[in-house]
Amino acid sequence: MKRRAWLTLGAVVLGGGGIAGYAVASPSTDGAGGPAERPVKVYNLGLKAPETGERELPRTETKQFSLLGISWTGATKKLDGKAQVRTRSVDTGTWTSWQDLETDADPVEDADERAGARGASEPLWVGPSDGVEVQVVHEDGTTSAGLPSGLRVNLVDPGVTAAEADAATEPAAYAEDVTPSPTATPTATTPPAPASTVPEPPIVSRADWGADEKLSLDPSEYNTDVKAVFVHHTAGSNDYTCAESASIVRAIYAYHTAPAPSGNGWNDLGYNFLVDKCGTIFEGRKGGVDQPVLGAHTYGWNRESAGIAALGEYTAAGASNAALTSVAEIAAWKLGQYGVDPASTVQLKAGATQKNFAGTSFTSGSSYPFDAISGHRDGYATECPGNSLYGQLPTIRAWAAGPVQGLKVTSLTGATLSGSTYWTKGAITVKWSTTTPVSLISKFELLVDGNVVTTVPGTAGSASTTLAAGSHKVAVRAVHQSGKTTPATTALTVVADTTAPLFATTPKITLRTGTVETAAVPVTLGWKATDAQALKQVNLVSPTTATFGPTITSSNRTAKSGAASTWSMTAYDVAGNTRTSSPAFTPMILQETSATKSGSWASRSSSSYLGGKSYSSGSKNASLTWTFTGRSAAWVVSRASTSGQAYVYVDGTKVATVDLKSSTTKYRQAIWTKSWSSSAQHKIKIVVVGTSGRPTITTDGLVYVK
Repeated sequence: MKRRAWLTLGAVVLGGGGIAGYAVASPSTDGAGGPAERPVKVYNLGLKAPETGERELPRTETKQFSLLGISWTGATKKLDGKAQVRTRSVDTGTWTSWQDLETDADPVEDADERAGARGASEPLWVGPSDGVEVQVVHEDGTTSAGLPSGLRVNLVDPGVTAAEADAATEPAAYAEDVTPSPTATPTATTPPAPASTVPEPPIVSRADWGADEKLSLDPSEYNTDVKAVFVHHTAGSNDYTCAESASIVRAIYAYHTAPAPSGNGWNDLGYNFLVDKCGTIFEGRKGGVDQPVLGAHTYGWNRESAGIAALGEYTAAGASNAALTSVAEIAAWKLGQYGVDPASTVQLKAGATQKNFAGTSFTSGSSYPFDAISGHRDGYATECPGNSLYGQLPTIRAWAAGPVQGLKVTSLTGATLSGSTYWTKGAITVKWSTTTPVSLISKFELLVDGNVVTTVPGTAGSASTTLAAGSHKVAVRAVHQSGKTTPATTALTVVADTTAPLFATTPKITLRTGTVETAAVPVTLGWKATDAQALKQVNLVSPTTATFGPTITSSNRTAKSGAASTWSMTAYDVAGNTRTSSPAFTPMILQETSATKSGSWASRSSSSYLGGKSYSSGSKNASLTWTFTGRSAAWVVSRASTSGQAYVYVDGTKVATVDLKSSTTKYRQAIWTKSWSSSAQHKIKIVVVGTSGRPTITTDGLVYVK
């Protein structure tokens, strides 16, 4: 619901001898719905100094306001004291705490020529409010006699533009979609604007933020050039929404231009440009954003400079990166029109005899050194632009001047790091970051072996290329919008390799000792992979999965008997090339019944034996012979403390004496194994030794791999 503000004004003398003004608003019930188009309005309320004691003042009516300040008679007179205000929110009905007004605002330089111009505090944005209380205390805290006459509180309602009314439920995104600000048409007094060395950033024109040009009827004045920019803050709350920024600019404009005693009585907005916390840049003083328009922002130094004001209070808290970026952009563009390096020091001629905030004295007509991007306090005795924003000026200078700061490679995809070297099959993507905002960067260059192979816009964060085979040095270089080039990042060593690894030894399984199960025959998987550059790993893909380091060449596994299993392995080099080998093997179990017997053998039955049966013999020289075609063999036995020994013959040659004795009883034990480099027919013969006291051996078959 729309509400109209009704103010009740009064004034009381504070105990410390200051002057206080007090106003309260009551809502009316006329009007409904969202905001409707309405013009900017400015009101003023007199602050009275009663002779003694407190005094209630009669009520007075006024509409709501969103910005306020105090003004007094005498455009060049300073207020030596402290001014504080508090306001009541239209939305919540609650009162704020006391807020200080900045009373050290610059006087207008042509005060003698402007009838009725007044001294004034900096304006304070408080948001839609319907009540105000003001207190002003002389610096000695005991008397109001030293305060200037004609003290008044000026209240500004920024109104609502037609565009804002139409988009009340969807605020315009000024930084995203703005109408270009108009440039000045060259005349006898307005020369053609010089081109800048850097691009012009988006600027919201006076028409777009709703400037009422009837408030500024005097023609624009122009300087010869712009040697420096002074950075300001407007003070007030930082809690504004960026949808309110245009309203804040309109309110400051009205505060500066409204005729006395409702405003300062200036001929235009004092600043050349204003920047909100979201980085939106607003055209300030009229005359063409590309022209050296004479502003009223830094007393004594307006003739050779431009003023940029950050909307908000930056004494305790710093400005946002978005705001800093835009200040750097507009400063670089404006200085670039006149060939001034934003990081340089320039000479400015003083237009007034005064001191700055640090106590440095200036004499009118003399020249003094200034940073090309300076703070308001560098030229005038004010805390503006606040301690925090003042501390951020080196960052603004660095961003505006270049080269690009903080460039570093953050990742390299399409390649694998091994030690200090990256390996790739060819295609890579390099990603990077900077501390300089991308809007101030012209381009990035991807370098391979010192040569530019890819160029991408300053808004890009990566670039891709394909490397030829061999070792290369890869780096990134940045070019600032000023043309200054950042030295290339530390070069990365990247080797492009398209040659796949090799299996010098094809994967194969061989039988090993251990307990034999029908579904789990103990085997050793062996292989050897090599690579011309750098082997990374070898993966077992089937019949199960495992990953092995580059130096591993064997692994104990199990295999199912009677079925062919494909042992598939893939070798990877560091670059990502692969080689796969997939041989198949079948472990086979030969029961003892399939052997050729000699001597006396007894059959035994038990579920502990392979196939449920085994042969035993204690007869010296009794033998069993198996014939098979394969590449690996294992003799399977049962073992006990009374088990004896046996000889093992391979293809007619005695190769081993095997003792089956065991302190514990064990079944299905592969006790002896033999492997060959390739598959062939072989004969395995076991012979009972007839060991004294324990001649018996129990055999449970033979396993071979085909």
